Amino acid sequence: MNEHPCHAANTDSCDNERCLFPAYLRRFPVTTRPVIIGHRGASGYRPEHTLASYELAARLGADFLEPDLVSTADGVLVARHENEIGGSTDIASRPEFTDRRTTKVVDGWEVTGWFTEDLTLTELRTLRAQERIPHLRPHNTSHDGQHGVPTMLEIIDLADQLTTELGRPVGVYPETKHPSYFASLGLPLEPPLLDVLASTGRDRPDANVFVQSFETGNLRWLAERLPVPLVQLLAPVGAPYDLVAAGDAQSYADLASPEGLAEIATYASAIGPDKTMVIGWDGDDRLGAPTSLVTDAHRAGLAVHPYTFRVENVFLPVDYRRSGELAEHGGPGGGPGKHGELAELGELAEHGDLAGELAAYFALGVDGVFTDHPDIAVAARARR
Repeated sequence: MNEHPCHAANTDSCDNERCLFPAYLRRFPVTTRPVIIGHRGASGYRPEHTLASYELAARLGADFLEPDLVSTADGVLVARHENEIGGSTDIASRPEFTDRRTTKVVDGWEVTGWFTEDLTLTELRTLRAQERIPHLRPHNTSHDGQHGVPTMLEIIDLADQLTTELGRPVGVYPETKHPSYFASLGLPLEPPLLDVLASTGRDRPDANVFVQSFETGNLRWLAERLPVPLVQLLAPVGAPYDLVAAGDAQSYADLASPEGLAEIATYASAIGPDKTMVIGWDGDDRLGAPTSLVTDAHRAGLAVHPYTFRVENVFLPVDYRRSGELAEHGGPGGGPGKHGELAELGELAEHGDLAGELAAYFALGVDGVFTDHPDIAVAARARR
């Protein structure tokens, strides 16, 4: 276990020169273990971004529930990975919405489908969620049609309920999706997010909330108005779209440099890098040598929460892929097995050694992980 040399809670400084005290821990009691973030809930076991997925994540031990937030036509924040919902809901089979199918340019990419910003909350509530990657998670399809699309308010209410029931804090870790795009439509995501956090008492430094974004400008705006930790997400390629739109040449690679991290630390408390930015993969898709990102971020006073840890071989480096590990059930809580469907996909759909991969990251001192399988992450954390 890599314990922090400084154990003084809620301090703004430390005399120990080795003290790489993550900025967000200056606002919370000190913890010596990484946080487990239920990525879209327990999306390895239930259709993502449903209340069932979030509830299962908490019951499996996740410290935080992670909703991606997009806006409805009437400005309500709801949880979907993308504003295009053809793959994550049953809208394509609903004749009353046939005429809503359209093509838009989102963050420079042409996208065709059905969009949350073209539906009111009332209309969206008629839709049912479904598994977004059924070819990899056919066991999750047994839950298709059982759950709706939740609002941010409903997710916070669920977290509060589970906090009481489980006797431990259950936090929320929302991501604002495509903030520049939604702002261009007159549907900015940040004001309604501030409103829902304030109305639920989750707008305090001790409220167990992180807010994350792949863009930079909205985090800077929030930093002046919201006293909770902010997280700058980093991708292995490309650049924040708000910077691209402004003609700023800074890339995610620039932001991940020591100079970029120092700048991030002026408005955020953590970074959320793609896991390959922490430990790269070599040309054979094997785990390579660690980068300096964790050390550099800690020196800048930033916590590090890499994403996304998933059990299927296709998401794992070759070192941790396994054969003969087909999922026989829907994970914790059941669901009928789909062994035959998984077998047709070959080894990439089989389950590998996610715990082993996580152990490599915990050994580097990451401060948290985003995972579709919180039970595996909780167990791996306990063994570190």
